[in-house]
Amino acid sequence: MGLQKLVRWLLPREEHFYDMLEEIGRLAYDAAVTLAQFEKRPAKEVQDAVQIIEHSADDVVRRMAEALAKTFVTPLDREDLHRLTTELDDIIDLANLTARAFHLYNIDRPSPAMIEMMSHLVKVTAMIRDAVPHLRAHRYQELIGGGRKVRAVEKEADTTYRAAISNLFRERHTDFRLLLSQKEALDDLEHAVDHCDNVADLLANLAVKHG
Repeated sequence: MGLQKLVRWLLPREEHFYDMLEEIGRLAYDAAVTLAQFEKRPAKEVQDAVQIIEHSADDVVRRMAEALAKTFVTPLDREDLHRLTTELDDIIDLANLTARAFHLYNIDRPSPAMIEMMSHLVKVTAMIRDAVPHLRAHRYQELIGGGRKVRAVEKEADTTYRAAISNLFRERHTDFRLLLSQKEALDDLEHAVDHCDNVADLLANLAVKHG
């Protein structure tokens, strides 16, 4: 057993770090589900609801930073805790940016591609939400397997995104303002899914590191 692991084993466990990671993981899923409600709810309502979740996530990020500053020995490396929290927060920020684009650009209803991308985002954030608790329980094989599943959905989302962008630029009668607004929303959705893949990679790396 390495010295750092031995020290962590001897000192009291700092469970609140896992609590915060799991909390922001749930918030990422909540943001994705709320964003997907744009299929049936007005853009302004969705934006306001996602904004509330985003503020809650910012509070978790703040608490994590304070805890890292005050704690001598953390259950995971400080850099890993910071990066994981930041990547999870980025997912929520991008969901918020997407909702804002829907409202600011007066997108009345999502395109089929947007609906599909939002569905991908809900799927991968659900996987992330369910994967994060495996860290606390040291279920490292589940983290590695979950990462593969997230990557598979990310590839599906990438295919959806590329086809949607291609179709936007091929359509001769597409209004230029509509093209830009739809592209921005699709870009934000694609980036959100990418950050889910980043989280899955981080979790898999932690599994290898601590397994």
